[in-house]
Amino acid sequence: MQLWTQIFTFAAVYFVIWWLCLFMVLPFGVRGQHEDGEVTDGTEPGAPVRPFLWQKLLATTVLAAIFMALALWGFSSPWLQEYWS
Repeated sequence: MQLWTQIFTFAAVYFVIWWLCLFMVLPFGVRGQHEDGEVTDGTEPGAPVRPFLWQKLLATTVLAAIFMALALWGFSSPWLQEYWS
């Protein structure tokens, strides 16, 4: 049963890291309609022209995997465990 607990904990931590990374990545490269000068009738002028969501989801997944690897290294590192205790 402990294996399932570890898998669930890993997935939960990755999920939180992934959402934090998504909020960090979302603003990059976004241009509003008012910046391009082509505002579509009935839409907010600040709405993005091309949000590049698939690229951002991919970048979020890769960035979250890197942060998760660093977190796992930190949790299992004897040097850091000794330092924090």
